[in-house]
Amino acid sequence: LRYMMDIGGKRIRPRLCLTAYALYKDALSEEILSPAAAIEVFHSFTLIHDDIMDKADVRRGVPTVYRKWNDNTAILSGDVMSIESYKLLAKAPAAVLPKALELFSTTAAEVCEGQQYDMDFENEESVPMESYLKMIGLKTAVLIACSAKLGAIVAGAEEKDCDLLYKFGYDLGLAFQIADDWLDTYADPKVFGKAIGGDIVNNKKSWLMTRAFEKAGDLRDSLTAAMAMPIATEQEKAAKISAVKDIYEKLGVGDDAKEEIQRLHNQAMAHIAALGLPEEKADTLRNYAAALISRNK
Repeated sequence: LRYMMDIGGKRIRPRLCLTAYALYKDALSEEILSPAAAIEVFHSFTLIHDDIMDKADVRRGVPTVYRKWNDNTAILSGDVMSIESYKLLAKAPAAVLPKALELFSTTAAEVCEGQQYDMDFENEESVPMESYLKMIGLKTAVLIACSAKLGAIVAGAEEKDCDLLYKFGYDLGLAFQIADDWLDTYADPKVFGKAIGGDIVNNKKSWLMTRAFEKAGDLRDSLTAAMAMPIATEQEKAAKISAVKDIYEKLGVGDDAKEEIQRLHNQAMAHIAALGLPEEKADTLRNYAAALISRNK
């Protein structure tokens, strides 16, 4: 567990939880620190189990838990991490604990459901965009939305504000995942910190792949053939990535992704405006959102 937490990460979820709390409180106190930590511990638990399911060798530049030890150790470590997240959440103020637990538990189940959809999609040649968005909504967006709402709940914010912050986090979470999909194909590998094209090599149903099949038309057979290219060697992997990216360029799906990220960002900004916060406090959310979707790694 210590190994998993020590390898770092962006910590975007607890940061959003603390940011939302600070909209209604003048200073951070112990009452929010443990719930914010609960979100990151839960997220790390899902990554341990995801790495086993995805057969991922590396996480943040170091061996994944199941690779460093073994499958059984990783499964049990993830189980304990899940329990630890609830122990941390239980330190929230008694007055808000029922609401916090209900939100956290619903979100936890949704994240697992999203992971199941993601695995199911591996057996499909293509999936409808509606299905893809439902999957990333569950797997990624709901936990970011939960982070924002949990901070507001612990701070004692009105229900209307809690719900608006949830919507803000959800739209931002969708934008974040689509940006992640875009980076996997188009990022500078020196900045990104890992090889690009992993989604293409593994035939992942990314936003780009899903959009490509939507627009493919006469290029559908070419796209299907490119996805079926061998990946036994590094040269074969590079050839497959190049072939798929060439089709992406012809279809313009990279630009489409950028437009969709911006559309979702604008929706998230509308939820901030509806909160009616003082400009200085609203800016903290705007800055957080801008940093999340404009990252290059």
